[in-house]
Amino acid sequence: MEFDFYKTKKNKSTNVLKSKLFDEISDAFFVFTISVHDDYKMPFISDSAYDMFEILPDDMFTNTILSVHSRIHQEDKNLVKQSLIDAIKKGKKWDVIFRAQLPDKGLCWLKVTTKREVNNDGSVELYGRITDITDLKDQELKLKISEERFKFALETSTSGFWDWDIKANAVYYSPQSLKILELDVVNNVDAPERWAEIVHPDDLEKYYKVIYDHFDEKTPFYENFHRVLTSKEKYKWILSRGKVIERDANGNPLKVIGTHTDVSSQKEKELELMKKMEFYSEKNNRLLNFSHIVSHNLNSHAGNFKLLLDMIDLEENFAEKRETMKYLRTVSNDLNKTIEDLSQIVNIQNNAEIAVEPLNLNAYLSRVLNIVNAYSYRNNATIINNIPAEATINFNPAYLESVLQNLCTNAIKYANPDKFLIIEFNFFLENEKKVLTIKDNGLGIDLEKYGHLLFGMYKTFHKHEKANGIGLYITKNQIESMNGRVTVESQVGKGTTFKIIFND
Repeated sequence: MEFDFYKTKKNKSTNVLKSKLFDEISDAFFVFTISVHDDYKMPFISDSAYDMFEILPDDMFTNTILSVHSRIHQEDKNLVKQSLIDAIKKGKKWDVIFRAQLPDKGLCWLKVTTKREVNNDGSVELYGRITDITDLKDQELKLKISEERFKFALETSTSGFWDWDIKANAVYYSPQSLKILELDVVNNVDAPERWAEIVHPDDLEKYYKVIYDHFDEKTPFYENFHRVLTSKEKYKWILSRGKVIERDANGNPLKVIGTHTDVSSQKEKELELMKKMEFYSEKNNRLLNFSHIVSHNLNSHAGNFKLLLDMIDLEENFAEKRETMKYLRTVSNDLNKTIEDLSQIVNIQNNAEIAVEPLNLNAYLSRVLNIVNAYSYRNNATIINNIPAEATINFNPAYLESVLQNLCTNAIKYANPDKFLIIEFNFFLENEKKVLTIKDNGLGIDLEKYGHLLFGMYKTFHKHEKANGIGLYITKNQIESMNGRVTVESQVGKGTTFKIIFND
């Protein structure tokens, strides 16, 4: 069915229809005329204007202009007046936004928009509407306050904001984010591929893993500490957080937002704390080493003294006693040297570095072999020394004596009773590092079974009456404290080879 608006005149007058339409519209409509003699009239104003300005109809028609003017906020009256003058004198539209102070509603925001026409007699007619935009202004104010807060938060925050448009393959950075990253890009927009270039190579794999875990919806957001290369060619630590805020129909991420936070100072403090912890841990290990050296090395000397004195008591021949006395004198001299070295350790415990000096390896090996000679004498050990006479290493004297003594006495303790004991020493260069090997043909160790426990404290692998599980623990700690390494190869029934890789 077609509807012809004009045919409604047959049933109702146009004025009645307009009246009903105006009643349904909250905006106020008006006609404002200005004669050539500057006489002002308002021949028409809709009923909604009464409620809008909270004016009684009688007052409105008695003095319309004054009634409305009295409601305009004092600070906006000049604005309204000047805009009206400009509309009349300069031929502009009368469009203005102003505040009205109403008795009940209080402060309201109103907007006037008009259409301007000039009659043949020179008079001007303004056909207009007045709209209550208070709610809109409140929303604008709230939005402005929110934007100001957000802007303030960004400007004062240590974090920078970024927005990654995956479809457009572009990343937007806030000024603070650019400052943190020390990037210089046009219009704050950059390509995401840059991250493959500036993230530290050691951090790159983990960086992408946490991102793609989030993209695959394995995590609600992603968070990652990593280093980035700045324009000054230096790395700084940042904390990056992000979240996908838009996905396509298949769940693929389209847009990601996040923040960057400079955590370099925190990381520096963390690394400093770790260094201090390592320092005190090292000092603790030194003290532990020292206590083991005292108990272990001095016990070895005491054991030698007891063994030699027992031998003297058993030997009836004066010549034999005299020969044993020579060993006693040697052990006594070596005990004095050991005490001197231990005293040196006491003196250097408060130093940041352990005293290291060039040591002739053969000289210390000879001393150690003299110390353990009583044991080797009983076991008829054959010593094969392939160490060059001039072989020198940088090591702590007390530590070197302890390492050699422990490995030699181990070879003697765990000799195979069915074989003549052979201990072989070799010294060579491997990968530009000095290496010492101590090889024996003793009982050997089952490395598959005990390999992970070999250098543990109080770990023993043979039922030997003098096994206490301290020697190898001390040896490993002393070698590593000199930044060296020790490895072992062994087969049950065939023997063991210890390999010491020095740090020079």
